Formats: sequence, structure tokens, C-alpha cells
Amino acid sequence: MKYFTLAFIGLMIIVLCGTSCSKGKSYSELLREEEKACNWYLSNQRVEPSVPADSILETGPDAPYYRIDDDGNIYMQVIELGDTTDMAEVGDIVYFRFTRWNIKWLYQGETLNGAGNADDLGTSTLGPTSFVYGNYQVSSSAAYGSGIQSPLRFVGNNSEVNLVLKSYYGFSTDQSECLPYLINVKYFKAEY
Repeated sequence: MKYFTLAFIGLMIIVLCGTSCSKGKSYSELLREEEKACNWYLSNQRVEPSVPADSILETGPDAPYYRIDDDGNIYMQVIELGDTTDMAEVGDIVYFRFTRWNIKWLYQGETLNGAGNADDLGTSTLGPTSFVYGNYQVSSSAAYGSGIQSPLRFVGNNSEVNLVLKSYYGFSTDQSECLPYLINVKYFKAEY
């Protein structure tokens, strides 16, 4: 039995090595595809190169997408500004609801339903989703990436934004495959 187990493990290692060395795309090819898909999506939107110096943001479904990082990896469209007298502070628990669409698939013309917990009435495995603002050492914060937290520098609690989020700043599950997402996010402050 011990010999059989060792032989089975050896066979599995060979199979895994064979599949990982297949003719898949390189990481740089995946990054180029991601860039192309994001550029395609943003070319159909009104885009501002930065947040206005006075921080007065246009809101609504026709508002521009503001580039909110220096490298152009995160773009934010403010749907609802929220309560700017009640901004998130480092260490706050922030609950959020989201729906996201894979931009690469949109670029390829696929019709998609969004995925997430925006319409969750407690029946999915996501349930209430939260992060600790500014603390990426906590697993709940690290799993969703830093990009989902970035808008909170500009919008208050009870706000809603659309994000174009490249994989490097996105969910940890999307980073190795270079999957960019359009994400609708609503933020809520945890009540103590």
C-alpha cells in the first residue's frame, strides 16, 4: 500500500509539472492583454488624468473616471459621494457590497452577469464583506487588494463608486492571471 501511495504521488507530480509547462501565455503577454482591455474600456468613457486639486468630484452615472494612482492602475467613477464629514480612518472596519465584471471578457465581446455580493441576502458564501482600512496584514484586507480601499481617500461612508481595477491592485485571486475588473462598490461604516 505504501508503494502504491508513493507511486501515485510521483505520478501526480509528473502530471502537474507537465501541465504547468504547457504552451500557456507568459506573464508579460497576460499583462499586455490586460492593458489592452483596460484601454479599450476607458476609451469609451470620459477620463480625467487625476482627481481635481480642490477634490470637488463629479458624481453620477455620467461622471468621469478619475485616475487615482500615478501608474494608471486604478480609475474611479463616483456614483454617490457619501458622507464626506464621515470619512474612513486607518483601522476602521469598512463593510462593502460589490458587483464585478471581467474587463478582458467584456473586451472579447462576452455577455456577462456580474459577480459579487451586491444582491446578496445572506444566501451566498460571501455574506457581509469587510476590510480593515489601511491594514493589509489582515487576511480580509489582503484578499481584496489595496485597490478596493483607494477610493476611501476621496469619498465618505455610504458612498458608491465604479472602479476600473488592474489585477496588481485587485483581488489576490486575480493577480497571477492578470484579470482586470470593472467593480461597482458601495461602502458602509461599521457601527460599534
